[in-house]
Amino acid sequence: MISVNNLSVQFTGTDLFSGVTFNIGDRDRIGLVGMNGAGKSTLLKILCGWQEPESGTLVVAAGQTVGYLPQEMVPDAIGTVIDEALTAFSELDELEHEQERLTAEIAERTDYESAEYTRLLERHNEVTEHLALLGGGRRREAAEKVLLGLGFKHEDFDRPVSVFSGGWQMRVELAKLLLRHPDFLLLDEPTNHLDIVSIQWLENYLASYTGAVVLVSHDRTFLDNITTRTIEITAGRIYDYRCPYSEYVVQMQERRASQMAQLTNQQRQVAQIEAFIERFRYKATKAKQVQSRVKMLERMDKISVDEVSTESIHFQFPPAPHSGKIVVEAQHLGKAYGDNQVFDNVDLLLTAGKKVAFVGRNGEGKSTMAKIIVGDINDYTGTLRLGAGVVLGYYAQNQAAMLNLDRTVFETIDDIALGDIRPKIRNILGRFLFGDDDMDKKVRVLSGGEKARLALAKLLLTPCNLLILDEPTNHLDMNSKDILKNALLQYTGTLVVVSHDRDFLNGLTDELYEFRDGAVHEFKGDIMEFLETSSLTSDAVVSSSATKVKDNTASKQAYEQSKERERERRKLQNTVAQKEKEIEDLETLIAAKDELLATGQPQETAFYKEYEQLKQQLEQKMSEWEDAVVAVESF
Repeated sequence: MISVNNLSVQFTGTDLFSGVTFNIGDRDRIGLVGMNGAGKSTLLKILCGWQEPESGTLVVAAGQTVGYLPQEMVPDAIGTVIDEALTAFSELDELEHEQERLTAEIAERTDYESAEYTRLLERHNEVTEHLALLGGGRRREAAEKVLLGLGFKHEDFDRPVSVFSGGWQMRVELAKLLLRHPDFLLLDEPTNHLDIVSIQWLENYLASYTGAVVLVSHDRTFLDNITTRTIEITAGRIYDYRCPYSEYVVQMQERRASQMAQLTNQQRQVAQIEAFIERFRYKATKAKQVQSRVKMLERMDKISVDEVSTESIHFQFPPAPHSGKIVVEAQHLGKAYGDNQVFDNVDLLLTAGKKVAFVGRNGEGKSTMAKIIVGDINDYTGTLRLGAGVVLGYYAQNQAAMLNLDRTVFETIDDIALGDIRPKIRNILGRFLFGDDDMDKKVRVLSGGEKARLALAKLLLTPCNLLILDEPTNHLDMNSKDILKNALLQYTGTLVVVSHDRDFLNGLTDELYEFRDGAVHEFKGDIMEFLETSSLTSDAVVSSSATKVKDNTASKQAYEQSKERERERRKLQNTVAQKEKEIEDLETLIAAKDELLATGQPQETAFYKEYEQLKQQLEQKMSEWEDAVVAVESF
């Protein structure tokens, strides 16, 4: 267990949070939520020991480990992908030595009923369990399994980590952290560098993770699928909800409505008391009642309502100019980088008003296809033609990084604003939360979220009828993502969006293109239907017919197979959860007996007999749990 007591942290002289107290249990699944700047990442750094609080205490139970993945870092790996992943097992040698020492000490001792002997047995069990979780002799097998789950291919294992992009290097860091299997796993925006397939794999992995998980994420679906507890940081305080994110939102709104009602009632009560005092202040016959009410006001605990920021971006895309019926037409399209054929022989047809999504693993060609459509890549095979009257708008995956860091916020927009739009620049920037004090700020001092908002603001300057968005939700909070999604739903032009955010895509697009194994496969439907009926997360080979729509019979069969597989997976996960509950109950009973033993008072013979039976049952349940976990991971 991690115990946080009366924790306080200041930032630039102001309390970030104050008097924070809560506990993290051994198997908790916690989502940390709050506005940007509320202190979520700071709290994670304190929990892992990277940062010290101004006051308060943090206690981690003896022998338990904490692992932390920051939102951004600069990896310094110099070896290959597999070699770097295997460094996660460096503690195995220490654990194996400790296991040998404990085994020898247990064999030598004869004080079987002492508390110290019990603690030795418990530590031996902990070390043995940790060794089993870390893989023991199956180190390379375990490392390969996690790397494959996070999107690496077998041929990537012997490549130097340094040749990969920063996002892929972060995946290596995540793999190392998962392979270390700390008792408390702290993850700050872990999905930022993952695609949909890898996110789903991580969700399944964390579902059977035996330690506690605390995470910060702007991915609503990810939070709902993993967490069972939500801790909100707001106005320097925390609120602890025993529910996933979506349920938390409902309860949070109910809490604030209740606070407002209580405040209104108190204000009415105060007004009545003050009116009585004012009316009878100078009447001797009412002096006692007046003094009583004065003291009543002094003793009254003032009800406060949590400060909630009402700031949010607000915009809509300008009306799309008219275009021809066919917007994009590609025939036998192919693109290779050297010997790497990204995709080949792709036929693609986008008609006016369509809203489509490009999905699939990173590196399969989604962004490449977007760049071909907008003209940033020209060395491809086959043909691509834009329809009559097509006006492009493009938000690149690294759009925020492409901003000129030496220009100011105002200059960034002014540089490309034309005609009647120029007098409206401050208005436009205001809708993206840039106030008058922000206009002269250099782009280089902006946060990642501010740069993303500035890049989005640039899209409003020129009306377009074909909008290409490549990972537009990176660095946006949930509220901003919802507003962007609503604006896109009202957009009248043709939309192509590349995204790994399932909640953002859900209901936004009516057609998808899956990029996989050099092919592009069309799917009629939205993202949730696709994830239910497709083979995106399986090892099956996608049809070589790049854009052929599945016939109804095949779709129905695939859907039924998917449902059956999902039922089996949930059944296995329920077994894991059941075993964990049985283990927890046995551990509680054993702990109660340990407390009695620690008193040194003699117990009945039946007590020791039951104590040994409980430990044997625990050992059996642990074995059953390990088998269940292996079954889930192998599914």
